[in-house]
Amino acid sequence: MTTFLFENPIFLEHHTPEGHPERSDRIRALNLALEHERFAPLVREKAPQANEDFVLLAHPESHLRAVVDVIPEEGINHFEADTHASPASLQAALTGIGGAVAAVDAVFSGKAHNAFVAARPPGHHAEREKAMGFCFFNNAAIAARHAQKAHGAERVAIVDWDVHHGNGTQDIFFNDPSVLFCSTHQMPLYPGTGAKDETGAGNIVNAPLSPNDGSDHFRDAFKSRVLPRVADFKPDVIIISAGFDAHHRDPLAQINLVADDFDWATARLMELSEKSADHRVVSLLEGGYDLEGLAESAATHIYRLMRG
Repeated sequence: MTTFLFENPIFLEHHTPEGHPERSDRIRALNLALEHERFAPLVREKAPQANEDFVLLAHPESHLRAVVDVIPEEGINHFEADTHASPASLQAALTGIGGAVAAVDAVFSGKAHNAFVAARPPGHHAEREKAMGFCFFNNAAIAARHAQKAHGAERVAIVDWDVHHGNGTQDIFFNDPSVLFCSTHQMPLYPGTGAKDETGAGNIVNAPLSPNDGSDHFRDAFKSRVLPRVADFKPDVIIISAGFDAHHRDPLAQINLVADDFDWATARLMELSEKSADHRVVSLLEGGYDLEGLAESAATHIYRLMRG
């Protein structure tokens, strides 16, 4: 498989307060893991900075302007208690969008079978008109809309295995049957959404897990709820909101996954992408706040993308 990795040093320049879990060291830890020789075949690309028009694929102009207004000239400002911005944060967020868009272009052009975007800040909590949960703009939603607008994708599946529910993605696509959104997540947990009865236009599939659930429960949820719906939907591309905070080491949740669970889930989605999407998978980094757990899990996920 040809796998593209989109990265950019600007992601290190989005600063959060001392002790904040969403920190630059997350990217540094992943970069260190990717120095292993087995990742030599990765096609490494510098993620471009998107222009602001791409934000409008998933958010109104008022949301874009609200984010711009919070960016400080120096120091750190905040949207809410846990979502912060520093002087380079807008550039980092737009580059995260640029990486997501470039990844979509790469898989639809045939240059890559799949792609991973190692960006921060993350995106899946960003609702249509609200920045929250460490997230400014919804990269997965923008990637999906770009696939539809630029490449004629009729059906886009977004699978979110971050341990926190992707409320933003659900909010944006709640009544849009052209996008299937499937999420496994711990419940109850921030942000408090993601119940099974939240089904949108029949295109929302939530598979909540209970605190202290582990590999068996996660895989059962995937096999019983997520994979059959993706298979039936026959997407033209699969976008993964790839959070790794369901790892047993993570400090923000209590789901006890190991790196092999992310390998398994990746392989299952790749099998489905082969059937309907000509292998097209775009994976976007979301959460994961224990550095060892993040690095091990994300590296395992990327290596599976490379191996097929």
